[in-house]
Amino acid sequence: MTKPLDHALKSLNLAVVGHQEWVTFLEVDALPRPGRIGRAFRELEEPAGAGAVIAVQLARLTGRKVLFFTALGRDTIGQRSERRLRELGVEPVVAWRDQASRRGISLMDPSGDRAITVIGERLMPTAEDKLGWDRLAECDGVFVTATDREGLRQARRARVLGATPRLGLAVLQQASVTLDALIGSGLDPGEQVPENCLDPAPVIRIATEGAAGGVLIPGGRFEAVPLPGAMVESYGCGDSFAAGVTAGLSAGWTIGEAVRLGARCGAACATRFGPYGDG
Repeated sequence: MTKPLDHALKSLNLAVVGHQEWVTFLEVDALPRPGRIGRAFRELEEPAGAGAVIAVQLARLTGRKVLFFTALGRDTIGQRSERRLRELGVEPVVAWRDQASRRGISLMDPSGDRAITVIGERLMPTAEDKLGWDRLAECDGVFVTATDREGLRQARRARVLGATPRLGLAVLQQASVTLDALIGSGLDPGEQVPENCLDPAPVIRIATEGAAGGVLIPGGRFEAVPLPGAMVESYGCGDSFAAGVTAGLSAGWTIGEAVRLGARCGAACATRFGPYGDG
């Protein structure tokens, strides 16, 4: 990626609409199995989940505050999440809920394999929340990980709109908006969307396959990029990829250039403990 292209990212006004969970990351001697007591060697706590990871990655790419329309419980975890997101360069726009904030536990063993457990309901902002949705019309790009159909329609006011299949097929179909990019894992059954089921169809569909790269529809296969360091774990790699693609498309880059930026972001994430690093 050339410096002139990277420089173009610095003027972008970007946002994310979606969910987060407060995640405890543990490096353990082995993943759990029945009857075994394990040991953790390293731990870290961060606001994570797809929406938060994408928002932080976009803030790092642009060097600017990124709006994050989300929902949090009125509890200690919700307050900690809001504070930490601000430290990470994100401007949380929060719909406060009278229920518990969602939590998660991510376990990583010495090989880099991981297991994730989430605790509680996924909280998400909806169009009925008075969050100042008009601000999205001023954005060069928005990525959506969780909302209702009207929330997705609000996000379409941005110049470039990306989304994950985890929004749910019903929301994607009922919103009936054009997505500039539908980005999800080609390996996760929960992120599969049948061809020709969305009207209008996304401009581009991207199915990632980790170290094997992935597939563009239209466009064919693309390759992953070499890791800039030793592999640590894969948490947040796909979301970091989605952030890079969104930033590139929002800057007016070609899909090839945007995908290469996404691959670079995903590769960098794989060298960290936790999606942002523990240093």
